[in-house]
This record gives sequence, C-alpha cells and structure tokens, in this order.
Amino acid sequence: MQSLQLKLRIMKRILFLLTLLVLSHLNYAQAPVQRDNRVATKQDSLRGLLTPLRTCYDLTYYHLDVKVDPYKKTISGSNLFKFKVVEDFNKLQFDLSSSMAIKKVVYHGQDLNYTRELNAVFLTFPERVKAGKIDSFVVHYASGEPDLSNARQQGKAIRSGGFVYAKDANGKPWIATSCQGLGASSWWPVKEHQDDEVDSILISVSVPKAFVDVSNGRLRRTVDLKDGYKRFDWFVSNPISNYCVSMNIGDYVNIKDSYDGEKGKLDLSYWVLKENYTKAKTYFPNSVKLMLKSHEHWFGPYPFYEDSYKLVDAPYAGMEHQSAVTYGNNYEFGYLARDISGTGWGMKWDFIIVHESGHEWFGNSLTAKDVADMWIHESFTNYAEGLYVDTYYGKLAAQQYAHGLRTDILNDRPVQGRYGVNKSGSKDMYNKGGVILNMVRTIIDDDEKWRKILRGLGTAFYHQTVTYDQVVNYISKESGLDLNPVFEQYIKNNVIPTLELRYADGKAYCRWISDVTGFNMPLRMRVKGGTYAFIKPVTLKWTEIPIPGINKENTDIDTFNFYIGVLQNETNSAAADE
Repeated sequence: MQSLQLKLRIMKRILFLLTLLVLSHLNYAQAPVQRDNRVATKQDSLRGLLTPLRTCYDLTYYHLDVKVDPYKKTISGSNLFKFKVVEDFNKLQFDLSSSMAIKKVVYHGQDLNYTRELNAVFLTFPERVKAGKIDSFVVHYASGEPDLSNARQQGKAIRSGGFVYAKDANGKPWIATSCQGLGASSWWPVKEHQDDEVDSILISVSVPKAFVDVSNGRLRRTVDLKDGYKRFDWFVSNPISNYCVSMNIGDYVNIKDSYDGEKGKLDLSYWVLKENYTKAKTYFPNSVKLMLKSHEHWFGPYPFYEDSYKLVDAPYAGMEHQSAVTYGNNYEFGYLARDISGTGWGMKWDFIIVHESGHEWFGNSLTAKDVADMWIHESFTNYAEGLYVDTYYGKLAAQQYAHGLRTDILNDRPVQGRYGVNKSGSKDMYNKGGVILNMVRTIIDDDEKWRKILRGLGTAFYHQTVTYDQVVNYISKESGLDLNPVFEQYIKNNVIPTLELRYADGKAYCRWISDVTGFNMPLRMRVKGGTYAFIKPVTLKWTEIPIPGINKENTDIDTFNFYIGVLQNETNSAAADE
C-alpha cells in the first residue's frame, strides 16, 4: 500500500512538473536556458584575450596624426604609443586591421621588426625593456581604403560600421567614424582592449581646407598646411576608450553654449552642417540642457568638464563618442520617429541625445573591462531613458516606460557575453537591462538611497574600467541587500524566474523556480484592491504568504515592476509537501 502511494505521489509530481514546464512556455514566453554557443575564432582571441604581450605595458598617451582624402577615400598617418612598462618584456602586441598597411614602426630612431597575425601586430624590441620605464614607439601606416564594413550602403551607417562616406544637402563629402564592435583598429593602430584606456590623447586630423574636422576633447589649434590641407588638433585630457575616438569631417559650423552644472560652467558646442544651423540653434540647447539636468541629478556631475560636451551632426543615428557625441536623429523626438517603449513617453524627448549622452557616465567614465560586460554600458544607459521620463513626467511614467520595453526582449541568451574572446551578450542588454534596474529600484524601496547608489557608482569608479563583480557588489553593499542572486539570474541566465503559488488548507504559499542556487528575491504582493506588501524572503523553498485573506482569486502580484513568470497551482495536499 505504501509503495502504491509513493508511486502515485511520484507520478503526480512528474505530471505537475510537466504542467509547469508547458505553462511557463505558454504564459510567459520563457525560452529554454541558453548559453553562448558562438564559435570563438583565432581573431576573437587575439583581440579579446589579455595576454602578457598586452598586460606588460600600460598606455599613458597617444598622438594620432592622420590625413584624410575625402575624394580618394584614403587615410595615412601615424600613432605615437607612450606607455609605462608594467613587466619586463622584449615583445608586445598592438592591433591594426589587416586592410591597413604598416609602413614602419620606429623606436628610439630605429625601425623595429614586427610580425602580423590577422589584425594583431607583434613588435620585437632590440633588448629587454625594464619594468617602471616610460617608453614609446611610433607606428606609421596607410590605407588604400579604410575598412568600411557594410556601413557605406547608400550613405548610411550602423553603429559599428567603421568609416562612413556620405554627402550633405549641397553634395559635399561628409565623413564620420563609428567603430564600436568593429574596433578602433579598423582605422588606426591601438591596443584594442577596453581594459587599458589611454590616459590622454592628441588627435590631429588633416583635411582639405574646405572642410572641418570635429574630434573629441577641446580644439587646441588649427594649422594651415602648404598642400591645400588644414590640420585640426584636438586634445582629450581624460582617459578614453579606443572606440570613442572619432573623426567627423564636413562643412560644419559651430554653435557655442554653456550649462551651469554641478561642477560649475560646462562648455557646450554643437557642430552642425550648414543646412541644419537654423533648427539646431534652438533645438540642441533646449534638448541638451534638459538631458544634463536629469543625468546630473541621477548620476552625478558630467564626467568630462575638462574636455567639454559636444554634439556633432553625423550621417548615422548616433554614437557615444566621448565629449563628441554624434547625432543623426533628424531633430525629432523619439528614436528615428518611433517610441521604443510603445507607451507614448518615448515621443516626448530626443532618444539619441538622452541615450548616447548617458554613455558619458556609463560606458565612457565607468567602462567595462571586458566586452562581455557591455551590459553595464547599455543597461544603465537604457535605464537613464526611464530616469529622464521620471525627472520630467514622474515615477509612474518612468515605470510605464520600463514596462513597455519588455515587448522587444528576446531572452535568447544571457546579456553577459563570454570573457576573453571579444563577445558581448544578447541585445537584451538594452531593454532587459533597463527593466532589471527598474526592478532593483523597486526591491530597494528607497528612492533616495537608490539615487545615492547610482551617483556613487560614478564616484567610486570615476574614469575607471570595472568588472561585473565590482558593480554588483557595490550595489549590494550600498543597498544593504545581497542582490548577487538577482543579478546572476537576470544577467548570466536568459530565462526569467517563475514564482510558483500554491493554495492549500486555507493558506497561500509561494517559492521561486530559478536557475540560480540560493535565489531569494523579495516580491511585492497584495489582496486585489489593497496595499502592496513585501514578501521577504521568497526563496526556492515554500514560504507562507503572510497576507490575511489572500487566496487564489484575489492574489495580486506586482508583475508591473517585477519581470517574472507566475504559475498558480491548487492542491489539497499540504503546501510543504515536495
């Protein structure tokens, strides 16, 4: 008899689990747990892995000096690498696309031997270079044509497209760079890894005198050259990622402005094509100052006062080039005339100005050490959009904006990529990331503390490269909550957790179904029409819901702010029965 009862219980449990699996797929569109199965190539490892050939030296200064021919579509020039020797070496690696020809590498007046493997370049020094030394070398290079990828199609670009050749309304050449993902080494010699940001850089760009170059930082001077060219010298005094270094070449005019921010007067300038001058002189100042007010409130002072803030017309949607944010959103609200949240709130402000400028805090000042953690850049900047809505339209509107973003979440693979192979995670790092941070704010349940955490991230990691653990541990420490299981579930796994509910013997119980051992996220619940209360803790084990009168018909879970699946199960067995 006992054996038969045991078999029935086992069969019942199996049936229940199968039902759970089916319902979770039908009702909550949860994909199976996926891992990143993309094959890593040799080039991925050469670019993504920090070997001793890269960690042996620490970049301190670049001088990038290039000449661009807008008509022949060629570039040539040099880059000075200045660095501190971290460990003794006689060989190191830098990176330059195989489509670019190296003319020579000069070290203390002599040409160095080098070898190339795909886009990696390996320099051999005549004698061992000792730790602690400040040293340098210069790479001279040229191209028949820069690596255009697929960005030149009909004069349009994707964000990772390299060089973009287009024409303005008057038919004049208009050139811009945008190389996130593709890599800065697609057009100039660099140490192609986010872990080592150069401390400062001088960007010298020579173009025909009919054109203007706009790059990062402040314009130090312009120099008329004898060959019909003019050189623009731009200096960036703060650490900068390789992919943020940019050139924008065209028939630009400058609109000067300023903003009284948290650190004093911030110089603003808008570099626009002549045909956009009239609309830009009113549209940009208003939109930029509204953005700065919101971002400084939530994230702290703009991180690059020394280098100023620029907004630059570009022939593609936009990019977070540090202190020279590029803009191609047609001077319209929304993102290319649409609201990515589908709520209406996204059509009340300019997406590119708010989002790409948000990267000045998350992406440019606070930078992920490895591309695998690009979610840090994109999740927080996506969330900055919602906080902008909060600033001007209220918290509920911001929550509605975040909730609307769920429609484009795929849950196809984790938003964290693979370390050491130059692989970022799912594009869910944008919308899902913003949704998660709105949920974390709800969990912390103290908006002033949450604001201090966001500002504190900018202070604690000011102009630094960071890891997943540093960011998550900081939020946990400052909130007083162990949020590691929450971030692990949502960042390192693609399946969202499911809340399982059971009602038995006049009581209600709940537990999490999660991929993470020890998952214990608190949750807001109520009797319909009542006031939400936090259920703490909710774990992988059954917990009685301490809300008087709650039952299957009146249970109301805050799925508006908590991105979860819900499964209700009614049984006559005791809820603790496994």
